[in-house]
Amino acid sequence: MATASNGTKKTRIVIISDTHAATPYAEGDIEHAFRWPLPEADILLHCGDLTGNGALYQHERTVEMLKEANAKLKIVIPGNHDITLDEKYYERDWKLHGRSSGKQDTSACRALYTNIEAEEAGLVYMEEGIRSFTVNGAKFTVYASAYTPEFCRWGFAYERDEDRFNPAQPGASYQPVNPIPNHGEVDIIVTHGPPMGLLDKTNHDMVVGCEHLFNAVSRCRPRLHAFGHIHEAWGAVRMDWNSKTHTEFEIPRKSKLVRDGGAFVDISKEGDVPLEFGKETLFVNASIMDLIYDPTNAPFVVDVDLPLAES
Repeated sequence: MATASNGTKKTRIVIISDTHAATPYAEGDIEHAFRWPLPEADILLHCGDLTGNGALYQHERTVEMLKEANAKLKIVIPGNHDITLDEKYYERDWKLHGRSSGKQDTSACRALYTNIEAEEAGLVYMEEGIRSFTVNGAKFTVYASAYTPEFCRWGFAYERDEDRFNPAQPGASYQPVNPIPNHGEVDIIVTHGPPMGLLDKTNHDMVVGCEHLFNAVSRCRPRLHAFGHIHEAWGAVRMDWNSKTHTEFEIPRKSKLVRDGGAFVDISKEGDVPLEFGKETLFVNASIMDLIYDPTNAPFVVDVDLPLAES
């Protein structure tokens, strides 16, 4: 990617989520955008729900897919379905959703994302917190969180009245361990669930995103916020924080998505409408599965300017 003139680097990011152990269709498939090869990128983000119910063989299938993806850095977070990666939950409640697979070895599941083979393939596993990376001349900071509001007693859950994303108010009983930082400290946010009001509407027209997450992201104002979780809300939205208005990404025809192998969005300075960092954020719901768990949604391919690494 070309270096922009003001200390940024155009960087390509492929975003997928909610694959639920599905792998891309074969190369040459003419019906699906989610197919081999995945678009080449500097960074790949997987926003969780790597599996259906956390079974080891499902993790193995997903990790093999991620290893094959053509990206230098592959940041991976779990989602509520990845119950074997939420060890405290799994020891307590594994039979709720894991009975059909039998009890799994949680250490073996986690090791798939953190062992030397995963590291050599560029995988970085995150659950909640902040990390900085240097990739292809860009240096940037990511905040990630696998946690979503409680729903049907899956993993990585919190109660809706719990604010884990903003610093606690004086006298509050709950102290968040990893709140989202203020603006200027984070370039990309990766969560499994959406913020309230943005790409979070179910097929029953229920808005199910997290209000606390929205408040934190509006305070942080990153360049990009990627997530999934609500399959039927696949899409992208560009938020203008000053006017509090947002513009939905115009979804191309399915034939174009299939032909291109993804939904391409250019918010770099080479694009038609460059993103203004601090004023705008691009939100992407990259769920690959649709409402009936058919992997028909396209990966998102986002070109964005990230801070230039010091030489």
